[in-house]
Amino acid sequence: MSFIPGRILKKLFNNTSLKNIEGKVHFSIKNRLSPATLLSISRVEIDGKDVPLETVNIACDDGSSMPLAGISKEEPLDFPLGTLLSFFVDREPLEEGDHDVAVMFTTKPFGELHMKVRDPLNTGEPTPGTLPRNAENDYSNDVIRARQEFIREQTGAKLDHVTRYSIDPDVTRGNIEHFTGATQVPLGFAGPLLVNGQHAQGEFYVPLATSEGTLVASYNRGMKVLHQSGGVKCAVVGDNMQRAPVFIFEDAATARKFADWIVEHTNGIREVAEATDPFVKLKYVDYYLANKFAFLRFNYNTGDAAGMNMVGKATFAACNWILQHCNAADIKQFYLESNFATDKKASVINIMRTRGKRVTAEAVIKRDVLLEIMDADTEALYQLYSAAGIGTLMSGANNNGLHSANAITAMFLATGQDVANVSESSVGLLYAELTPEKDLYFSITLPSLIIATCGGGTGLPTQRECLESLGCYGVGKVYKFAEIVAGTVLAGEVSLAAAIASLDWVSSHDQFGRNDPTGGS
Repeated sequence: MSFIPGRILKKLFNNTSLKNIEGKVHFSIKNRLSPATLLSISRVEIDGKDVPLETVNIACDDGSSMPLAGISKEEPLDFPLGTLLSFFVDREPLEEGDHDVAVMFTTKPFGELHMKVRDPLNTGEPTPGTLPRNAENDYSNDVIRARQEFIREQTGAKLDHVTRYSIDPDVTRGNIEHFTGATQVPLGFAGPLLVNGQHAQGEFYVPLATSEGTLVASYNRGMKVLHQSGGVKCAVVGDNMQRAPVFIFEDAATARKFADWIVEHTNGIREVAEATDPFVKLKYVDYYLANKFAFLRFNYNTGDAAGMNMVGKATFAACNWILQHCNAADIKQFYLESNFATDKKASVINIMRTRGKRVTAEAVIKRDVLLEIMDADTEALYQLYSAAGIGTLMSGANNNGLHSANAITAMFLATGQDVANVSESSVGLLYAELTPEKDLYFSITLPSLIIATCGGGTGLPTQRECLESLGCYGVGKVYKFAEIVAGTVLAGEVSLAAAIASLDWVSSHDQFGRNDPTGGS
């Protein structure tokens, strides 16, 4: 029999599911641990009093229902991960307020489990100001129009443009909730970007979605310099995606023993994690000990998907395997994410160990080309970056590039990436040196570029079109896309540095980047 800590068992209960429904008391539990088989339910309590088991029926996700007595070792009930079981108790209604609910059940592989929670009675009264919803189809035209009108009434906004779009709302299912309209971001193409990569080879016209004037023009200019200098070489040099659970113990010594156990059982952990998805591969598990906490970093390869959800599912399965096979009585609590994977945050550990794709772009910029196109000298750019390196150190910034976030954000918007990942994806490690010929060797490494060419927002109509324009939509294209992104970033670094060095930066923005409704300067 396995031991599951009480705090973890409480997570099976669906909070706010306790309600009175048509002469019955209802609550539900959801399997948030791992695939299991329900062998029996031997006890149900409400407010400390035993509920006669013959008064309890259970309803499953598939719409079937059965009496509680219908579950036995001879006739077990499959209880897959994510399955919802609804309990209906034939009894008098509960009064408003908090109530205690307890269920004792036997499962395979966990053995006998005793869940006890306290939950407020859900009266079903809608919260004032709640957005219109439709439980059966929340993407229908009727409910969308209802939400649009609701927002107009609540805010006074006209929503003339937000409500006009060409996409089918139903295709956004899984990408957004409460669909009400679409925000249109201006899109331009820059190029050609000449890439001599391991995966991307040839000329590419890069889609950039932005509202910042001069941006597309600046990248276009940088791409021209790179093209006439022979193009940009790119290479993906690392690939990792993490999830970092934390396990909490009574003391540091027990946490230490647990870490040793993890090392000894990595193969078993890997087998369970990889069984959750054919594309996820567990590379290794790091551990970091602090106080009475054991922080684990699961490092995966996730193929062409960004993989955050994929590794979350895999790591969750692994953690439940750990609970089943280690001395779980020592574990006081665990959480699937400890903030040590640093989702949506730049971090030193991911600069060092890689998160997403680690990709380098490099080029030798010809002095005469730079002078002709940008009126800047390679020596001036080199001196600028030497000084900028000191500025980076003094500021405590997490990268020494000038504006990698500009290219990455614009490409992310255009191609359906998770834009919040710009926070870590835009970290750039830039290096420059003068050659004996006074040309400029110029390179940037993106150590935590989180991108995908399938899944997530990449399949939305406009985003898919942009990926297809690069030849980067679908399976087997993510490394190609990573090299194009890195090459685009390098083009932008060259262009902005040259604008600063030639004193054209302010005048360029005055010419192309102003949209002042007042007409002022």
